[in-house]
Amino acid sequence: MIWRSVVGKLWLTIILLVAVVLIILGMFLLQYVDINDFENSHDIKVLFVLVGVIGFLLTTFFAFFLITKITQPLLQLKKAADQIAQGEYKTRVPIRSSDEIGDLANTFNHMAAEVETLIRDLNHEKDHLSSILRSMADAVITFDASGSVILTNPQGQRLMTQWSRLDWAGRSAGYKAFGEVPEPLYEFYRTVVREGRDLSGMVHVHDGVWSLVMAPLKSNDTVRGAVAVMRDVTEESKLEKLRSDFVANVSHEIRTPLSMLQGYSEALLDDIAGSPEERKELVQVIYDESLRMSRLVKDLLDLARMEAGHLDMNMSEVELNGLLRRVHRKFQVYAKERDIQFQYVLPDEPLVLTAGDEDRLEQVLTNLLDNAFRHTPAGSIWLIADRRSKEDGEFIELQVKDEGHGIPREDLPYIFERFYKADKARTRASSGGTGLGLAIVRNIVEAHHGTIEVESQFGTGTTFTLLLPVEANWTLSNNGD
Repeated sequence: MIWRSVVGKLWLTIILLVAVVLIILGMFLLQYVDINDFENSHDIKVLFVLVGVIGFLLTTFFAFFLITKITQPLLQLKKAADQIAQGEYKTRVPIRSSDEIGDLANTFNHMAAEVETLIRDLNHEKDHLSSILRSMADAVITFDASGSVILTNPQGQRLMTQWSRLDWAGRSAGYKAFGEVPEPLYEFYRTVVREGRDLSGMVHVHDGVWSLVMAPLKSNDTVRGAVAVMRDVTEESKLEKLRSDFVANVSHEIRTPLSMLQGYSEALLDDIAGSPEERKELVQVIYDESLRMSRLVKDLLDLARMEAGHLDMNMSEVELNGLLRRVHRKFQVYAKERDIQFQYVLPDEPLVLTAGDEDRLEQVLTNLLDNAFRHTPAGSIWLIADRRSKEDGEFIELQVKDEGHGIPREDLPYIFERFYKADKARTRASSGGTGLGLAIVRNIVEAHHGTIEVESQFGTGTTFTLLLPVEANWTLSNNGD
């Protein structure tokens, strides 16, 4: 409507100009020329031609002048629109009239201001979402319909880089590739894109476990990709497995002695034993199993208190030479019965801890030696103590070495876990342990701000090494509960 109004005014102005010029020239001719004078007809024709030419030139001049006045603002509008299309949202058009062209320029400037505000808000929202993605601990990866990655956060990029180094084709006989979608996500991605619904599940890659939630990206009811959010739940999975294993092991460990107690008690009640000696043997089994169950319950309570940070510690100065000799005497008789050479090596100078719990340290050595004797059918066992200087202070080093079965390399990282058995063929009844000894040892050593390490070769022997600081900055209460 605006264009029609402007063009109409242009043509009306041109017609009026032509009419005015022709009227003025006609009046001029009528005033100075006598029409009845036929002799001057040729001059009249010449004048009319001259008037027509002058009128055409004048109207053409005024037409080009008016067209320029109209098209110049329109060209400015076009140039401003091109600049906005190129991202220069602050571009504005000067308003030089109050007609339809001026209204158009004013509307254009208002539109440009609204576009600038909208783009600024969108950029702020984009920066906000980008900051949220960067700060997320979860990995976020977005795939398009062709399987290409179009957006990731740093955690997602790190995960994609790690997975890209794996040889999926060599690890899975049913390997399937689609774009950049990793093999563990392929089935989820295909289902989400095909069915257009959210999916969640667990993804296992090597020793890692990831919780996955994948949702479709839709546009006009068309799925144009998928976004995957993954969280590393490896530790949670391990803790859950430890919890379930702990419950299963405790149930097994308690059920075995209870079954034996019940069976032998029923045998006594039914007078199956035919002689006093047989009854005494049954009673002895019941007594041994009750002691075993008592040890198990005591170890479980101790370990629970240790892991909860409520370990009873009676801290005082501890002279380790006497403690080591006492422990050696306690196991010497057992060593002779098993025909095992049990020796200890102590330095000439006294080994003194400024703060330690002597009873707990004796429990540590007892558990380690008991473990060594149970797994050493023949050979030698050494208890070695010495002083060691390190950059962070003075330490007392205690070693328990045996020439027993040894521990397989793959089992070494887990031997301090509760109920973990390095020898899968050995039963609890044959080994006589509760499966909690090394876990208790580790907690007591750490409570003394010390460390414990293990070295072993399967079939050769095992060495446990303890480092206890001579002087420790104790923060524990002497009478903690």
